[in-house]
Amino acid sequence: MANKEEKADEKQSSWKDFIYNPRTGEFIGRTASSWALIFLFYLVFYGFLAGMFSLTMWVMLQTLDDHTPRYRDRVANPGLMIRPKSLEIKYNRSSFPEYKRYVQHLESFLHLYNDTLQDANVACPEGIYYDQEEDGEKKVCQFKRSVLRQCSGLADTNFGYSEGQPCVLVKMNRVIGLKPRGDPHISCTAKRENPLQMQYFPAEGKLDKSYFPYYGKKLHANYVQPVVAVKLLLTEEDYNTELAIECKVEGSDLLNSDDRDKFLGRVVFRVKVSK
Repeated sequence: MANKEEKADEKQSSWKDFIYNPRTGEFIGRTASSWALIFLFYLVFYGFLAGMFSLTMWVMLQTLDDHTPRYRDRVANPGLMIRPKSLEIKYNRSSFPEYKRYVQHLESFLHLYNDTLQDANVACPEGIYYDQEEDGEKKVCQFKRSVLRQCSGLADTNFGYSEGQPCVLVKMNRVIGLKPRGDPHISCTAKRENPLQMQYFPAEGKLDKSYFPYYGKKLHANYVQPVVAVKLLLTEEDYNTELAIECKVEGSDLLNSDDRDKFLGRVVFRVKVSK
């Protein structure tokens, strides 16, 4: 029994000595000077790493432009989207609550295109790029919603939804510095045997060059992109039938047939209007 007690006391004493040894002044196996040297080493080591990281970040940031992304190879061609913000437009033309949200989406989107706001912008000459070489905030070309005529929401506040001939706005995503060649315009077709009659505003679905190039959010803070309104002239035979509509940007060098990206230069949406 005495031997067991002595061994237990020795183990307890050894643990105490490991934590703090009063004879050598060691704490957890090291003296105060040894701990000080270790802390000093890691302080210098991690300080050096932090300095290297900060220097690397600073050098990298010097190569960036505040207004233009350095690498734009993956977004050289814009995609297309529609408003109202839904790829499935389904409603009963005699039920306002069913198409109310579509009307509200269009009205909200076109608020920045109000003629009173656009009067403050520049009436740019059509058919030529609006290059602005000077520094500072860039000017914005006018795009008044009244140009959209029957789809402007001014004369018909329901954008044709109440009469069963809804309007859809097609817009091209913004790409900094983009200058589409040719005469870019939006063209839409219904995926069926018989063609569907449509009206375009502006005429022929034109995307005028004067709205290009775009200089980015900082330099072009008040920029409004051109949109094309497409009025679907549905007839009695088209009601209660789901129609797939495909819109593409045509007449330019912009891509619109890449099977890997169904939104690159095109957009497909579905419309079903009930009586």
